[in-house]
Amino acid sequence: MFPFRRNPSQPSKNVSPQLDSFYPSPSLLAFLRKPSDFFSRLSNPQREEPWLAASLRPENFIPGLVIGFLLGLFIDLTASNRSSSKGKSSFLSGKNQSVVSCGNGEELKMVLVVRQDLRMGSGKIAAQCAHAATGMYAEMLQSHRSLLRQWEQCGQPKIVLSCKNQQEMNKLKEAADRCGLPTFVVADAGRTQVQAGSRTVLAIGPGRKADIDLVTGKLRLL
Repeated sequence: MFPFRRNPSQPSKNVSPQLDSFYPSPSLLAFLRKPSDFFSRLSNPQREEPWLAASLRPENFIPGLVIGFLLGLFIDLTASNRSSSKGKSSFLSGKNQSVVSCGNGEELKMVLVVRQDLRMGSGKIAAQCAHAATGMYAEMLQSHRSLLRQWEQCGQPKIVLSCKNQQEMNKLKEAADRCGLPTFVVADAGRTQVQAGSRTVLAIGPGRKADIDLVTGKLRLL
């Protein structure tokens, strides 16, 4: 008798183990004999086949679920990185790019004027300039939002200059106010190096380069 025609549920003593592995499973034979009965068993949870129950066991089902979750997470992260890289603004750097020409042909910049008579350290000066820039930015959001956006598109150019004392800083602020330029003065809290209330940095702009140069054109770089 040909070995493939034996009853799969009864082992054959004359068949080698290598050939015995080629016999179809009982579930496959049931499907080939009566497909309608096979699908009716699948739709009836009370008559669930053993192979289907084994496939739904935690040790067989959970690994596939975890792999699918990790794959979806990887795809989401890749898509978010691409969108964020496209949305980032290109900031210009370098000495020759401190003043940038915008789309309408105007050059915009911000100037930070530091008092030298206070003899502040480099770290203190950096902190005070940061206060001046952020303070000016907050005020521009309320009063000159369109000009602020235009300055951002130009790369947010900033120049740090120096003045001699408080009197010179006051004159610079008055001149900037007459030209219609936005100004912001930092008054230090007095925790380190300087007395409380000392005016350390004057921020002028952002504004047109030609207008700001009329006020600060004679000052030296810090």
